[in-house]
Amino acid sequence: QVQLVESGGGLVQAGGSLRLSCAASVRTFNTYAMGWFRQAPGKEREFVAAISRAAVTTNYVDSVKGRFTISRNSENMVYLQMNSMKPEDTAVYYCAAERKLSGVSGVFGDYDYWGQGTQVTVSS
Repeated sequence: QVQLVESGGGLVQAGGSLRLSCAASVRTFNTYAMGWFRQAPGKEREFVAAISRAAVTTNYVDSVKGRFTISRNSENMVYLQMNSMKPEDTAVYYCAAERKLSGVSGVFGDYDYWGQGTQVTVSS
């Protein structure tokens, strides 16, 4: 069982930055690929970014490329650095984990474990 806890959400003005953190409670953290998804009110949950087990490969949705950076460390932490934020980035952000695949997936159904989410609000 993997437990994921997100933190770092909040209110930021357009153009500002936030860093989200995800703490994973699992001894075999390096066997899981990790992802970030987000869900805005009235919309489906969408993929944001993912990182492979060894942090060699990353994957981003086009709308955040060049603005967001996903990273991980050996202490069971995953981060999402968000810069040049826009009002359309407003959503609840979720951390997710999977270890079935060899790459980095952007598919919701590929992830087995999810955090509770953290709210991010970008004001214009």
